[in-house]
Amino acid sequence: MASETLDRSAAAPDPDKLNAFMGKMVGDMGAAMSAALVVLGDHLGLYKALAEQGPTTSIDLAEATGLNERLIREWLAAQAAAEYVTYDAAAGRFSLSPEQALVFADEESPVFLAGGFELLQAAFRDEPKVAKAFRSGLGLGWHEHDVCLFRGTERFFRPGYNANLVANWIPALQGVQARLEAGAKVADIGCGHGASTILMAQAYPNSRFHGFDYHAPSIERAREAAAAAGVADRAQFETASAQAYPGEGFDLACIFDALHDMGDPVSAAAHIRGSLKPDGTWLLVEPFAHDDLADNLNPIGRMFYSASTMICTPASQSQEVGLALGAQAGEARLRKVIEAAGFTRFRRATETPFNLVFEVRP
Repeated sequence: MASETLDRSAAAPDPDKLNAFMGKMVGDMGAAMSAALVVLGDHLGLYKALAEQGPTTSIDLAEATGLNERLIREWLAAQAAAEYVTYDAAAGRFSLSPEQALVFADEESPVFLAGGFELLQAAFRDEPKVAKAFRSGLGLGWHEHDVCLFRGTERFFRPGYNANLVANWIPALQGVQARLEAGAKVADIGCGHGASTILMAQAYPNSRFHGFDYHAPSIERAREAAAAAGVADRAQFETASAQAYPGEGFDLACIFDALHDMGDPVSAAAHIRGSLKPDGTWLLVEPFAHDDLADNLNPIGRMFYSASTMICTPASQSQEVGLALGAQAGEARLRKVIEAAGFTRFRRATETPFNLVFEVRP
């Protein structure tokens, strides 16, 4: 066995495969470096200014933003090389195509991604903490991450919720939309900054929404956002865990991309079951994943497994039980959790390339 291992390790690399792999590495390193420039451009308002200016030069963009022209020139060149910005060589001007503008400059766009790059920033900042979790096995709590994770999470997920929650996900649940329109009591568990809660409160003014999250700073931010959106009268927020949030008689409970982060998702699911009306519904949204690991080895799986390594799995391990479902749990593992909590009905209501959407009933 040892000699076989030695023989395999001593095998000469295939030059063509090595060149191809090195090309991939150069591309990946360029993408990783570009991520920092996306955060920079987002924070400095460069994308929005570029969208407003139309085709422009670094000099004009510097005048419009009040920023240093030489650094803007370098930033624009890097963005053009990444194909995040369009460069017209004949005119010597930079611009955003309609598609690029939707991704980088329009916060209300369903494909806005600039905010999500803050998640990547958090991964780099928190690498020493995650390395410590690798050694200790004690995990890393959500609240222990850099603050850019919390804002990045809100800005990354909000466009998808804007595009799908009211238009597609709720209508896919049997009878839920009519109840919300008439007036229902709703719990949004693990609500974070409250983006999903506020969106539902805006769409269904006759219903009352209660957002819960164990992270107190996120709850404060959610309250501020609800007040700014004019829905504070029907969207209220409270610091509480998924296993112990107050209230009962909920018509609808929701968890958006958070069950897999919990240390004891079975206990959380059991508490949800106890808080629902007998005919209530649980809307469970989780990252898209197949049940077989091999089927998840694709660009979406790459992103979710990476985020799960840096954020989701350590978060679960830091809590009691530490089941560590991970962000690629898949439908079969989720079903086991739901059924262990006593629910009898579980179906995939709909899906997107990024989400699995389940209807769960007692």
